[in-house]
Amino acid sequence: MSRNTHRFFAGKQLVVLGCGYIGSEVCRQAVQREMQVTALTRNTDKAAALRAMDIRVVEADLAGDAWHEQMPVSPDFVLNCVSSGGGGVEGYRHSYLDGMKSVLAWARQSKPGTFTYTGSTSVYPQDNGSLVDESSPTSSQNDRSGLLIETENLLRSSEAFSRWIILRLAGIYGPGRHHVLDQIQAGQVLTGSASHRLNLAHRDDISAAIWAVFAAPSNMANQVYNVADDAPATKGELAAWLARSLKLPAPQFDPTAVSARRRVVPDRIILNGKLKNDLGWQPKYPDYRKGYAAILGAL
Repeated sequence: MSRNTHRFFAGKQLVVLGCGYIGSEVCRQAVQREMQVTALTRNTDKAAALRAMDIRVVEADLAGDAWHEQMPVSPDFVLNCVSSGGGGVEGYRHSYLDGMKSVLAWARQSKPGTFTYTGSTSVYPQDNGSLVDESSPTSSQNDRSGLLIETENLLRSSEAFSRWIILRLAGIYGPGRHHVLDQIQAGQVLTGSASHRLNLAHRDDISAAIWAVFAAPSNMANQVYNVADDAPATKGELAAWLARSLKLPAPQFDPTAVSARRRVVPDRIILNGKLKNDLGWQPKYPDYRKGYAAILGAL
């Protein structure tokens, strides 16, 4: 029996810490796999939606410890896919770094199985079209990336988990989350450089990477993997393709404008070969055309 099957996961316990865009989808898929799911969230609306899927919900702040005694003992799998939830740099510190400290304190007592943490490719500083894999140096380019690196290092140095995996996610998009598409539909000027490459990862491919980690043989432990599609394209190429697909004028770019929503990311190519080679992962949406065609078809 293949490990990454319904039968392999059925009946096993999964704890999901942070139930935003990715966490909620993994919870939904876990229910389909007939797993016993416990979800942690501090969002009342998310909690209600999760309970509607017959998921056991703990409403608490990850950075606190009130949730520790409400979790199952020694769950098979744990996913920490918390997001900052706004709040700027202090939101990052609270959700990521303080949250990880709390997770590790709980894990030392609960002794869970495989732990997966979804970080970000923003820990890489490389620019100018550089090829970036998991061996590429990380460096703090700002307070946020510095906190993400500190959070990773905290996990790496801990012995709280018998097996951990860090997934560094590229730019997340998918159903209901498509910022550039929304801007084009609204006729807005796009910020940043049209010539910078975007490294993207579809929600469903991120979820598939998480399941591949959970199903990995026990000797696949304490690793870092990039999660990105196969074909980074420039922001200008993506915007022009979306505009043509929507039969709208090509958008204008203002490279001097500062986006309140998005920080300018370096121009680089995030490589995903290690995830493919080690875990057999293959993206369902290997480039933006396939990913956005599915989104446009559902609008």
